[in-house]
Amino acid sequence: MSLFCFTGSIAQVVLPKILGNGMVLQRNQPVPIWGTAKAGEKVAVKFNGQTKTTIADDAGKWIVTLKPMPASVNPSTLIIAGTNTIKLTDILVGEVWLCSGQSNMQYEMRKNSKVKKPDTSIANSPVDELDRAHNPQIRIFLVTQKNLQKPDSTHSSWSVAEDSALRAFSAVGYFFAKNLNHDLKVPVGIISAAVSGSRIEPWAPQEAFDAIPYFKTSNIKIEGDPGKFYAKMIQPLAPFALKGFLWYQGESNCYLGETISYTYKMEALINNWRKSWNNKSLPFYYVQIAPFYYSQSKGAVPYTEFTEPELREAQTMALQIPHTGMVITTDLNDDLKNIHPPFKWEVGRRLELQALANTYGQKKLVFCGPMYKSMKIIGNKIILSFNYAGNGLVSSDGKPLTDFTVAGKDGKFVPAIAAIKGNTVEVSADGVASPVVARFAWSESAQPNFYNKNGLPAAPFRTDNPLKFTTTTN
Repeated sequence: MSLFCFTGSIAQVVLPKILGNGMVLQRNQPVPIWGTAKAGEKVAVKFNGQTKTTIADDAGKWIVTLKPMPASVNPSTLIIAGTNTIKLTDILVGEVWLCSGQSNMQYEMRKNSKVKKPDTSIANSPVDELDRAHNPQIRIFLVTQKNLQKPDSTHSSWSVAEDSALRAFSAVGYFFAKNLNHDLKVPVGIISAAVSGSRIEPWAPQEAFDAIPYFKTSNIKIEGDPGKFYAKMIQPLAPFALKGFLWYQGESNCYLGETISYTYKMEALINNWRKSWNNKSLPFYYVQIAPFYYSQSKGAVPYTEFTEPELREAQTMALQIPHTGMVITTDLNDDLKNIHPPFKWEVGRRLELQALANTYGQKKLVFCGPMYKSMKIIGNKIILSFNYAGNGLVSSDGKPLTDFTVAGKDGKFVPAIAAIKGNTVEVSADGVASPVVARFAWSESAQPNFYNKNGLPAAPFRTDNPLKFTTTTN
């Protein structure tokens, strides 16, 4: 009943909170506009020369769909008329993305303002972004655990990305939007729905996990309040037209010592969110967790230096899910005792690279660091091949490559000598005459110097990955 507003006995037209003044509507695709009214009431929606009418159903729900529109920086007014008339002003048309996850996605711009500057000689440091941000083409909407539950008669939840509204907003989301606006030259709307400390399970309902055969065959019970945040913070946003999703989460599940089960949980979430928006190909770009001393913590399970790389391996395997992409962050923590590292501007930039290349068709753009593809053994060396070599492989500091290890049949890993040969890396080690497996950055503390020439770090991996992941047809 909270979606209804009564004046005497007349049920007025009411809009969900995501529809408001100053919002950005998604360009070049159908745009749903919906709400509630008195059952049987006629509702008309007018915007940019379009007029759509419908009748509220027996439950008082109504929806119309605007035809696809080109981007527009010129503010327009959306009129919804029934028993009452609502005028939403200052509306732009451009690109809209939803970002979600736990604390590293929630990490506010006010915190970004307090981090140590990476280089004090840099003018216009991203640390100072709050001081100059006032681009009216970037609009933000912050979701909390409470604010979608009731409609807002003032329709004022969207804001220009500036001042106090931006202070409380996701730094990753903002820097993604800033870069996208700069590169596409269209308005950008960014929605942030993130909760500090949250596991993945609350972000998808129980039925999403039930639809994944893995959880039935493995008898793994889904714990951690499945659906809690989905019901409050994600489901009420649908079907607001989006271009895609951004996700930064995993630390809380790393503390549970998860491996392949996390991959399947990601699949459950991705499938469910796409189903909620009725689009199986909505892009889902996510961030791999950064180096951190999990082994120095006490928690639900014993931790070792390999707890984190095993979770990161599970994140990498989620790339087998169609229309996904992953940002690598092995170089983005300057204090391994800090689980909330700075450099959120770079995380946002790398997410935007994924979107530019894979969503917006800039196919020649290098959007990812080197990722392990295959290996072959020649004598006492293992030859490693990589995808996403970009303009070539390189040591970022000009020194020998670090954090490669090899092992023979005895399974004892020792540090390896690694040399770049074209788009491959040759690894070998004294005392290992017949190597059979290799690993790279297989430690929570690894911050290796192996990159492509485009400045993007390589993804951690092990050639002896024992995990198996089979995607579910959705």
